[in-house]
Amino acid sequence: MGYVIQQGGLFPHYTVAQNVAVVPGLLRWDKARTAARVDELLRLVGLPPEEYRSRYPSQLSGGQQQRVGIARAIAAGPGTLLMDEPFGALDAITRGRLQEELRELHERLGQTIVFVTHDIDEAAKLADRIAVMREGAVVQFDTPVNVIMQPAERFVAELVGADDLLRRLSLVSAATAMIALRPGDAVTPSEPAIDLPMRVRPVLSMLLETGAPRVIVRDKGEPVGYLDLPAIQAVSIPHVAGNGL
Repeated sequence: MGYVIQQGGLFPHYTVAQNVAVVPGLLRWDKARTAARVDELLRLVGLPPEEYRSRYPSQLSGGQQQRVGIARAIAAGPGTLLMDEPFGALDAITRGRLQEELRELHERLGQTIVFVTHDIDEAAKLADRIAVMREGAVVQFDTPVNVIMQPAERFVAELVGADDLLRRLSLVSAATAMIALRPGDAVTPSEPAIDLPMRVRPVLSMLLETGAPRVIVRDKGEPVGYLDLPAIQAVSIPHVAGNGL
């Protein structure tokens, strides 16, 4: 298991390369294998090794330190990565960028990631499954869309902002809410379009601003569906299990 904590947890007296090489060193990898792995991982997390391998943590920004922390955690190829609020201490811009990079990294490596966060927006953006905990007990374990659309109890509903329509729409993905295009459905270049991943709220703004009847949803440049006002309305009303909302 690899482990990434909130403040990065880098050893301040080690260089970037030495930090990343900690676990390979414990596993007694030879120097050539370790050096090659360090350079590979630094490139993977967007830190050119020739520029960063000899730096110390104090010479890095908070986002760069977290990148090194991630590289160190996956150095020996663990099957599971535990991340304990890894982006909680970062500014919003850096946090958003690292979230996107983590998504891409997960798609490339396919590792299981257990990600602890108090931010439901972050959970909905990153997770395949969300476990909502209250006082040490799991009160709901489900997909992000089900946690948002069908909160198991009032606590979960309050956590996801079920009474706040715009907040809910900012959590629901366009891929979940869209109507799939059927073979032969025509799409014109003049129609407004968005690319996945995207949330529903900005699509609603686009519909209201342009007056267009629908917004085309594209996946890797290819039209796959569309969103219109009825489709958005269909996902705007939540249901709380055993407690109507």
